Amino acid sequence: MSDNTTLPNGWQLVVGLEVHVELATKTKMFSASTNRFGDEPNTNIDPVTLGLPGALPVLNKHAVELAMRIGLALNCKVQPCTFHRKNYFYPDLPKAYQITQYDHPLNVDGFLMLPGDVRIGIERAHLEEDTGKSTHFGGSSGRIHGSDYSLLDYNRAGVPLVEIVSRPDIRTSEQARQYVAELRAILLAVGASDAKMEEGSMRCDVNVSVHKAGTPFGTRCEIKNVNSIRSVGRAIDYEARRQVDLIESGGTVRQETRHWDDATGRTETLRTKEDADDYRYFLEPDLVPLVPEQSWIDQVRAELPVLPARRRNALAELCGVDKDGESAFVVVERGQDEYVVEVINCGGDPRRSVIYVQQAFAEQGPKPKVPARDLAALTILERDAKVTSTQAKTLLTDLIEAGGGDVVAMAAKRGFEALDTGALEAMVDAAIAAEPGAWQKYCAGEEKALGALVGAIMKSSKGKADGKAVTAILQSKRKK
Repeated sequence: MSDNTTLPNGWQLVVGLEVHVELATKTKMFSASTNRFGDEPNTNIDPVTLGLPGALPVLNKHAVELAMRIGLALNCKVQPCTFHRKNYFYPDLPKAYQITQYDHPLNVDGFLMLPGDVRIGIERAHLEEDTGKSTHFGGSSGRIHGSDYSLLDYNRAGVPLVEIVSRPDIRTSEQARQYVAELRAILLAVGASDAKMEEGSMRCDVNVSVHKAGTPFGTRCEIKNVNSIRSVGRAIDYEARRQVDLIESGGTVRQETRHWDDATGRTETLRTKEDADDYRYFLEPDLVPLVPEQSWIDQVRAELPVLPARRRNALAELCGVDKDGESAFVVVERGQDEYVVEVINCGGDPRRSVIYVQQAFAEQGPKPKVPARDLAALTILERDAKVTSTQAKTLLTDLIEAGGGDVVAMAAKRGFEALDTGALEAMVDAAIAAEPGAWQKYCAGEEKALGALVGAIMKSSKGKADGKAVTAILQSKRKK
């Protein structure tokens, strides 16, 4: 199925995402136990984590502040809120209930903008605690059903979480991927989480339904704990088609929770979906309502960094590239946009600067080792046709390997120089004479023939000819 989730017979897709994010606090949500990934199992525990009698929760102020950062970055209203107990059988949460937020969450009514100015509503971003981790052994699926035994690790139990719930505004699997990618970029930018999906600090529950235009939304199925951006798209595509096929064959979609199997590319039933009543929510009696002071909210807002979308817009405007294109997205994601600005301030060609950094600086980090003035000098050499684009790529590799240097001297050492217009004209005439068949085809409108002519000229010039200049000369001769 395509990235646009094209469904047959007029069916349309509706998707909402629930993204769970572990917060980058030193300690847990309601206790002083360490919040750290990768420690020996059951070492970051205490009476609160283990739900021992008489152990009382104490709210982590830093977790609240990080949650407010997320809410404000997602254009939410930060409001007074309460905590509830959410009850059902948790094999990996000793209390057998989760402390979460129900009808009065901390952050409400926000939105996130996607490429193409697509607006996805954010219903809420609320605080809660994470569960522990169960590992099942035996059987073939790694799930509790069919396993021989299970091991429990309570290190993750009680880790602070924010659950970010979108409105059902997503209409393609590509939009879903873009949403998760943009959300992850925001989380990293504000320092709220490391957002490592492979370690479980960012996990997606995907709600999928289908319907015909003009009819109510269909029954949704929730796919739990999808742990990569690619898998989010694959799971949506599979589940949407499964529901359409089921309905068209006379079946009915049940509201249920499903598991995504990345190896088989399929979703499978986990359990019939619970409704809110099944969780028996009631106010947490050991925590008072949380009422953030406006001065605290204003302080958190003022300390937010410039967010990725705004940085991409600024970079795109400066460099003349698409704000939703790969160059702007990749450079900002790596944190290298300030370096590109520095290169341009040193006189570098704007468009070449951002493209060079996107294509060749993946391993360089936010502060590349190549001095900005040296990269600027290289872009100027190419812009002024002192070297060809092919030669410039070689010099760029030399610059990166050396950590900088005099690119003019590097070009001279390699014997690089671009041929002047007169020499190019002569080479073009020679190529036309040597390849009359290709020239006739090109003049007749067969664009593929251009490649043979340009290739012949590049070979005769030993790579010194500028391909763009050669193409321009050939085009002008064809017009005559």
